[in-house]
Amino acid sequence: MPVLPTSILLRSRLIPPFFSPPSARPVHRLAAAITFSSARRPFPDKNLIRAKDSVKELPSLSLFPNQPPTLLPDQATGFVAAAQANFRRVTVESTGGNSTGVNEDAQLLCVVRALLKKIKRRVLVGDRVLVSSVDWENRTGMIEDVFERKTEVIDPPIANVDHFLVLFSMEQPKLEPFTLTRFLVEAESTGIPLTLVLNKCELADEEALSTWKDRLHKWGYEPLFCSVESKSGLGFLEGTLKGKTTVVVGPSGVGKSSLINYLRSDQHYDEIDDLYSEGVKWLGEQRVSQVSKSGLGRHTTRHVSLLPLTGGGYLADTPGFNQPSLLKVTKKSLSETFPEIRQMLSDSASCSFNDCLHIGEPGCVVKGDWERYPYYLQLLDEIKIREEIQLRTFGTKREGDVRYKTGEMGVKHPEPRLELKKHRRVSRKRINQSVIDELKEIDEDFD
Repeated sequence: MPVLPTSILLRSRLIPPFFSPPSARPVHRLAAAITFSSARRPFPDKNLIRAKDSVKELPSLSLFPNQPPTLLPDQATGFVAAAQANFRRVTVESTGGNSTGVNEDAQLLCVVRALLKKIKRRVLVGDRVLVSSVDWENRTGMIEDVFERKTEVIDPPIANVDHFLVLFSMEQPKLEPFTLTRFLVEAESTGIPLTLVLNKCELADEEALSTWKDRLHKWGYEPLFCSVESKSGLGFLEGTLKGKTTVVVGPSGVGKSSLINYLRSDQHYDEIDDLYSEGVKWLGEQRVSQVSKSGLGRHTTRHVSLLPLTGGGYLADTPGFNQPSLLKVTKKSLSETFPEIRQMLSDSASCSFNDCLHIGEPGCVVKGDWERYPYYLQLLDEIKIREEIQLRTFGTKREGDVRYKTGEMGVKHPEPRLELKKHRRVSRKRINQSVIDELKEIDEDFD
């Protein structure tokens, strides 16, 4: 019998049996392997694949207005009417089949489900929500999920708004053009129709009113002058707000709460349990206070709440703030929030470049001969700085806080993504290396 070389024997031992050609394998082994692989990974169903593809196109919110869920006896749907801290006041719209003795428009004091906080899904005033674990006797519950939103506003935080009412005053506090421009840009960026109202007209003379009317007309707005104190110019406003969810925004002290109290002065409601520690009734009159000695407003309203109107619709009273964040406005979309620029682009041909910022680029049709052009440049510089800081901090790709786990029939369920281990102990190797680097730096300094 011939003796094989040692190298051939070692090579034959190193080659595993599964690298042998298929023709050399036994037939029963191939059949068993095919059966085992098919048992572990069954062929996917075509309907399952279609379901996965359709779920990918859906938004992150799991409830949709066109598909109301089937409610259990301890469940209800409604909208968030007020919010403070972790509590939400929910107005009930529909209940489960076996819930008896519950009137429409009943109020539930609810907390937010912990999972919604972990996946950072905010529950805003105006959201339509699903409430579970309802205690109909004590009128409490837990917000389980949120329906899809039609619109969302950042300043103030509110959802499903139909109309913006930008309220300023002629005097006390005095009307400032740049502050008014910031509020108008914030309102224009949402794409929601807006109405500009100037209050406290009794404190200004006819010349000042005429000057501001012509000035705002050049800006592209038709202001409504009114006076809550003398109750003048408010009839047209009542018809404008009918049947809509309107959010009232403006600086502190311009008379937002006073206007809301006037529009709701003919309504009478039964007292509701006090939700706020300040003693403000949710359906009662809103607190008002005098302007401070410096001429600025006081922060009387401290929360966002939806207040019903007699003719239908809701008014959202919001805290006053003097500097809207403009977080939704980018340097490319800023020009779309100025009616003057929109008018120039519609009257003539478009700019030569698609990414034109209208700051004197070649072929730009927007000239700088209009009043608010310096305000546009100032806001553009502010947005550029903010975007550069965001790019340095977060980069172009930022991992989301939510991951989606696919269940049966391809339905995806949101789950919170675990945070990175930011507080891990530094290894000894890294500590020793840092000490060596410091010693080298000391030696270089001495040299």
